[in-house]
Amino acid sequence: MTIEEWLGEENQLGMDIWTKKYCQEGEDFEIWLNRISGGNQEIAEYIRQKKFLFGGRILSNRGLQEQGRKITFSNCYVIAPPEDEIESIFDCAKKLARTYSYGGGCGIDISKLAPRGAKINNAAKETSGSVSFMDLYSMVTGLIGQNGRRGALMISIDCSHPDVQEFIELKTDLDKVTKANISVRIHEDFMEAVKKNEDYLLHYTRQATGEVIEKTVSARELFRRIAETNWDYAEPGALFWDRITGWNLLSNTEEFSYAGVNPCAEEPLPAGGSCLLGSINLSQFVQNPFSDNASFDFEGLKDCVRASVRALNEVLEEGLPLHPLEEQRESVARWRQIGLGIMGLADALIKLGLTYGEEDAVKMCDRIGFAMADTAIEASAKLAKEEGAFPGCNVEEIMSTPYFLENTSEKTRELVRKYGLRNSQLLTIAPTGTLSTMLGISGGIEPVYANYYERKTESLHGTDVYYKVYTKIVEQYMKEFGLKDVSRLPEYFVTAMTLDYRQRIDMQSIWQRHIDASISSTVNVPNGFTVEETEDLYLYAYEKGLKGITIFRDGCKRVGILSTEEPKKTKKVTAGDGLKRGEILLVTDDVVGKKRKLITGCGSLHCIALFDPHTGALLETYLSKGSTGGCNNFMVGLSRMISISARGGIDIETIVDQLNSSGSCPSYTARRVTRKDTSKGACCPMAVGNALMDMYNEMQAELAEKESGEPQKKVKKAPRPRAVPSPESDRDRMYCPECGEPLVFEEGCNICKSCGWSKCH
Repeated sequence: MTIEEWLGEENQLGMDIWTKKYCQEGEDFEIWLNRISGGNQEIAEYIRQKKFLFGGRILSNRGLQEQGRKITFSNCYVIAPPEDEIESIFDCAKKLARTYSYGGGCGIDISKLAPRGAKINNAAKETSGSVSFMDLYSMVTGLIGQNGRRGALMISIDCSHPDVQEFIELKTDLDKVTKANISVRIHEDFMEAVKKNEDYLLHYTRQATGEVIEKTVSARELFRRIAETNWDYAEPGALFWDRITGWNLLSNTEEFSYAGVNPCAEEPLPAGGSCLLGSINLSQFVQNPFSDNASFDFEGLKDCVRASVRALNEVLEEGLPLHPLEEQRESVARWRQIGLGIMGLADALIKLGLTYGEEDAVKMCDRIGFAMADTAIEASAKLAKEEGAFPGCNVEEIMSTPYFLENTSEKTRELVRKYGLRNSQLLTIAPTGTLSTMLGISGGIEPVYANYYERKTESLHGTDVYYKVYTKIVEQYMKEFGLKDVSRLPEYFVTAMTLDYRQRIDMQSIWQRHIDASISSTVNVPNGFTVEETEDLYLYAYEKGLKGITIFRDGCKRVGILSTEEPKKTKKVTAGDGLKRGEILLVTDDVVGKKRKLITGCGSLHCIALFDPHTGALLETYLSKGSTGGCNNFMVGLSRMISISARGGIDIETIVDQLNSSGSCPSYTARRVTRKDTSKGACCPMAVGNALMDMYNEMQAELAEKESGEPQKKVKKAPRPRAVPSPESDRDRMYCPECGEPLVFEEGCNICKSCGWSKCH
């Protein structure tokens, strides 16, 4: 089989993703398949049928250890929480760095760190608090590269910690802790206090000194602030911690405890824990799709679950010596977590003629979820018969857990009673954005985000032309039934923005009953969604038994998401309109000059920009360093290349986009954390690009005011050391750094439906 046959010759995007992300140089499809399957022909056949795929780290890395590469097969880890001492705090940073260098994302909890103002016996006299160290961990995350990407980090804190209010407020400053997601561990006693409008005690006892720090707050006011910051900034997330610890196979195992969650929160793990991921494509198990006699192949699903559990255990065994840290190797050997999940649920429901979120769809998911859980536990028990149970396995404790009792048949219970389990954790629903985009299906348990997207192309006459690209399942249906317009689609073609949020939570709730780990999922809500509705959503999620909840309001301040409305068409201003290829515009003396002083990782840098007085187009740039501002020859060369690009007819947006692709400079990141005075950016070229755009916007505003004779809204100069924020229109949405198309936020990840780029948070 070729890659064209596997993905379909028309699926160029899928083939691009496969080539760019998963295959190694010189591999064809069959060589790649043999590498990632480890010679397991059964799982290879399921991959051929597009019924199963390993997680991205396995698809990329399996087999490369034989070439001496330092890699891991695990997507995520949880680092042991730092203890309340300086050595442990920095040891945690070291462990983060080592894990990132192997390609893994990390989660840490800072609840053990003393709150702000606690007495300490050193030169500072009192601690700056747990939140102050988040910048350190964020900086480490930004510094360590992962083959063109950056590490992912989740930082959590307990709702009873005295610093929780500062923690909640932290990311309302968009320049703070930019390389981490944050979540609050919320307990049942707190939620009950919220419902009863009672006070709640924040408390911390410092072991080193015996000091007790306590603070009484209104539970309802604290809860509302969590809702407000989520509404406006998409963080912090909520982790319903008692649900996490109480609904799994180890909830009665006294020696076991969760230390935190991974960056997308679908994997609660012990200290040093990691998880290997794989997903079953539910849409491939629908028989006779789009017809009155459509049905779901439950027996076929069960066979695939059995094969997948075995295959993930093979990868776990193969990858044991490859984990970056000894504590990770020990934890994985003792508890043996795997994470089998799903994708393509929304597609499967459409093929079955069921409406996402409606009662019949929820019932179908209940049946599928139970079949997966019961079969996965059965498969793990049979592996335990062959290979032995995981070292921490206590059969009586496992069989008495509420999760086990609700998700097993008598036949499966008998197997576990005899042999135990090979794995302590089996099912999760992790982000599948890139995988599902490659296959052309919906991700995880997410509804279809939109039936179509607007795409832009440039005509022969240089004007932008917009056209519709239909979501794959919509395209298939329209082609089969000869439809020309989405308005004629059946009512069960619902999308994320047309769903009532209760339906969205109902679906996550029914799946959570059958998933022993957790679920990475996003409730997308429209811009007009209120803070009060956000509070209600969180309360409803708690009442429905979710382990966590993430909401994303369209147009919130942190990032934007893909809109199906036609984007505003803006004319690009360039120098020398009509230049022929190779021609360079000469600069006259009537230019308008502007200047910015930048603070970079090396010191000060002066940026002068010259603009056309009539069009405001950028013409020339001059860069000169201060006394400690880096390499002057580099600055001269960079300014010359910017200038010749601008005078060659390249617009400033394209120039700045290239500068913003330069990456992160360690000295820049270190200064941002320690002195907090750097200009906007992550390296000198980025800072220059942001300054040029700042001056360009100022120039355009001045020209508009002159032309209209009316005062325009001024573009504020960037105050030192902070650069001016992006214009309002830019902040409303987030665009793909590779292809420039708008992004969609799903499963805790930004995903580009045009080129397959993704970044999970």
